[in-house]
Amino acid sequence: MSELEYFLWEQDGPIATITFNRPEKRNGLDPSVMLEFESLVHRARDAGDVKILVATGKGPAFCAGADLGLARNAESAEERARIQADMNRVPRIIGRTFDAMVHMDIISIAAVNGYAVGGGWSIATGFDHVLAVEGAQFWLPEVEVGMPFRGLANINLTQRLGPVLAKEAMILCRRFTAEELLQYRVINQVCAAGDLEAETRRVADAYLAMPWRAAINTRRDINAAIYGPQYY
Repeated sequence: MSELEYFLWEQDGPIATITFNRPEKRNGLDPSVMLEFESLVHRARDAGDVKILVATGKGPAFCAGADLGLARNAESAEERARIQADMNRVPRIIGRTFDAMVHMDIISIAAVNGYAVGGGWSIATGFDHVLAVEGAQFWLPEVEVGMPFRGLANINLTQRLGPVLAKEAMILCRRFTAEELLQYRVINQVCAAGDLEAETRRVADAYLAMPWRAAINTRRDINAAIYGPQYY
């Protein structure tokens, strides 16, 4: 695989870890970033020896969503329009990647180390098990900036939050703390920042201790009930 520009990839036996590696941009997303992330999800899916996929971030954010600074820093209206048109590809790539994640025969764990905003929260919702550090914040600013929040991430969050809180999250762009989302059972666990890596490994080992084919087939049926069956 070609050298990675935006992520780190590590594999320790059956556990692969993808780390957002743009801390100076708060791990923001643009089409190039999402295409690299998608390629790493496919790498894990197709590897044959990966059973657990972990995603986390470097710096104060897990992923701060779309990198809006690209358009703000454009030198002309034409360049700004071109960048915006390119950025409009991000939700589609997220949706495509989300579909691959929820249908692959791998247990996925999101280790949310800080802010998870917009597409960052969308990505985290595609993981089977979500841990977050104390004080992490989650919100969806899409409607506030004039974009609908749609697709599988909408379906998943509505399933988890229920329609009342889902409308607050998606339409009113309400911010949630990790502690609130734990209370609503949207995430699995909150831990101290210094414990995130160890707790993530503990969770991964717990899944690996299960009879694997039984675990994966059960996961497949759970996700099929939410997202539809896996066709390929």
